[in-house]
Amino acid sequence: MEIDEYGNPASDIVLIQTVDEHDLALIENEIASIADNSDKDFRLIAVKVDDWNTDLSPWQTPAVFGKDAFGGGACDTLSAMLPLCEDKSKTYFIGGYSLAGLFALWAAYQTNVFKGVAAASPSVWFPDFENYVIQNRIKTESVYLSLGDKEEKTRNPVMAQVGNAIRSIHHHLSDSRINCTLEWNHGNHFKDADLRTAKAFAWLLNRMER
Repeated sequence: MEIDEYGNPASDIVLIQTVDEHDLALIENEIASIADNSDKDFRLIAVKVDDWNTDLSPWQTPAVFGKDAFGGGACDTLSAMLPLCEDKSKTYFIGGYSLAGLFALWAAYQTNVFKGVAAASPSVWFPDFENYVIQNRIKTESVYLSLGDKEEKTRNPVMAQVGNAIRSIHHHLSDSRINCTLEWNHGNHFKDADLRTAKAFAWLLNRMER
């Protein structure tokens, strides 16, 4: 697990994001977009995982596309990340894109250290995750959800459930009196990942004013 830091290292607001090489290639665009859409000063810690499907999945499940199964290593990843959040004088938000967005949501059920979750196009099609959300209590104040309007229009029967799942999760969290929004973006899953993630974090930062 590698750590890269951006923004103001002395900021009282810390954004934690799990990333891969593709995310890191676009991270400067993301940082700039967050700054453009919020006047809050922040520090962003990018945590590069070694194995995307293993390190970010909350439990083991067979492959739903390709040949790579999901290894259920999220507990180990979260345990390794929590030391980054030990300064209680600071406010921490967790976020990410795709499976990293799912991980961020799941992490907020394990600990109350995160004030909000920025889940951009999260992989909530992940088997049994919707039921997990409904049967458990999230330990955060605010949740941003988003999805591309073409993401549920896929031939993969598991991933095609992403639209129904995110609507259900949004409805459940809102009914549970969590500050939760669901934003629909244009395009499929692979469009504007950096900008969608930036919008997610900016929404959380802007809510701090209310």
